[in-house]
Amino acid sequence: MSNEQNNRRDFLKQLSALGVLGGVIAAGVGGASYLGADQSLMLRPPAAVDEDEFLALCVKCGQCLQVCPYDSIILADVQSGHSVGTPFIDPLRRGCYLCPLLPCVLACPTGALDHHVEDVKAVEMGIAITPRMHACIAIENKSVTKEMVNRIYDHTKTLTDSELQSYTLEVFANKSDKRELEEKVLQKLETFVDKACTLCADMCPLPNATDAIHMVADEKGGQKPEILSACVGCGVCVEVCPTSVLAIKPRVTYDEYYEKG
Repeated sequence: MSNEQNNRRDFLKQLSALGVLGGVIAAGVGGASYLGADQSLMLRPPAAVDEDEFLALCVKCGQCLQVCPYDSIILADVQSGHSVGTPFIDPLRRGCYLCPLLPCVLACPTGALDHHVEDVKAVEMGIAITPRMHACIAIENKSVTKEMVNRIYDHTKTLTDSELQSYTLEVFANKSDKRELEEKVLQKLETFVDKACTLCADMCPLPNATDAIHMVADEKGGQKPEILSACVGCGVCVEVCPTSVLAIKPRVTYDEYYEKG
């Protein structure tokens, strides 16, 4: 058994010990009503089963939200119809950074997030699309500004008020794992300031990121993003794009969107 499989097993045991699993199952599995999928699909957390089945299985326990170290997952409000209380991701607020152990999947007590999915390259959340390519600053060879990076500071949950006011990370002797992860995102973003924008491609969290999105030459002399078949629709490119060039089409594969139209 690989180290990653052992780590996943240990993580699952920790959740059980904390009472995350088991009690929720007894309270909800089998009793959830079979709700029809909303016409407008939400971007669900990694490895979500088909929408109708997801709505039937999800007991709205919020465990996936609680274990997400990036605070990517939120719960649908009362305006979401049948989906109220179910988890989803708003990539304009925070994309999914594809944690290697997929803690949200392991925390799901009902199988609404498929436990058979162990590889972030197989989470099949959706596909990135480029509906506003005309707004891409990379096409015009414009650089990333500090203000563009500052937006992402406001997407975090562990920074102090002074850090959020100054948009500068402070040094702490003892930091939580969650803060460490958020710092890494912000520190990486800072390296792009005053450089030609490639944020969408270079911030992609997939291990094989260049197979999911890369920059290609544009006829105007700059570059533009091109979506490739490995894209899983995590939404990080949407979050970091300073001009809303990209969007995510939930529950659609690359072949369905780009090959078949």
